Amino acid sequence: MSHTEQWKVRLHLFEDDDGATKAHVVLDTGTTELTGRGTAHCNPTDANVPEIGDELAAGRAMEDLAHQLLNIAENDVQDMAGPRPTIPQNAGGPR
Repeated sequence: MSHTEQWKVRLHLFEDDDGATKAHVVLDTGTTELTGRGTAHCNPTDANVPEIGDELAAGRAMEDLAHQLLNIAENDVQDMAGPRPTIPQNAGGPR
């Protein structure tokens, strides 16, 4: 069985008023939209290299998105398996 999908990803990078680089990565599956978020702060003693802040914030946003996707997949797998059978407890305890 062949299956092909195309999901769209948009990555937004910006710097806030405090000098932190922020990233939002948006995944659009056509039926669901998820947003991952990441932030990077430059140490005041380090050289300000915007590209590094962009990389860190984007990587953290993608990592956040990856965790969300894995959690959704795990829940979907559990839902497909159905309810687990319960073992009745002996009211009087072990004999």
